[in-house]
Amino acid sequence: MSTNAADPTPQPAPKRRYPRFTLDIRLRLEVFRSGTTQSFWGRSRELGQDGIGGTFTGELEPGEVVSLDFTLPIATKPIKIRAIVRYRKGRYHGFEFLTLTGDQRGMVQRACDFLSANG
Repeated sequence: MSTNAADPTPQPAPKRRYPRFTLDIRLRLEVFRSGTTQSFWGRSRELGQDGIGGTFTGELEPGEVVSLDFTLPIATKPIKIRAIVRYRKGRYHGFEFLTLTGDQRGMVQRACDFLSANG
């Protein structure tokens, strides 16, 4: 089926690989732009094994790589993860995690399990 720009029929959104869970935590991110590092604060809205979504004080562009800092539920220490901006709707941004370590992957998985059981 080809996509016609004049066809107003909405196309279904691509199916996610992992479910998302509601999560409201404070987020901090850094992005390197024009030779300097810029920092933004925000709040998450959802978490999945492969990414996180949240609203931030500044705007980012899809494709930008950022460093995210946050503390997951039931975690004893903050986590710092590199991520890529996948989409933006106003101040809401969706991020896909990049190159998680084994420990980071385990922390995210435990948080998702906790949120799934308590959601």
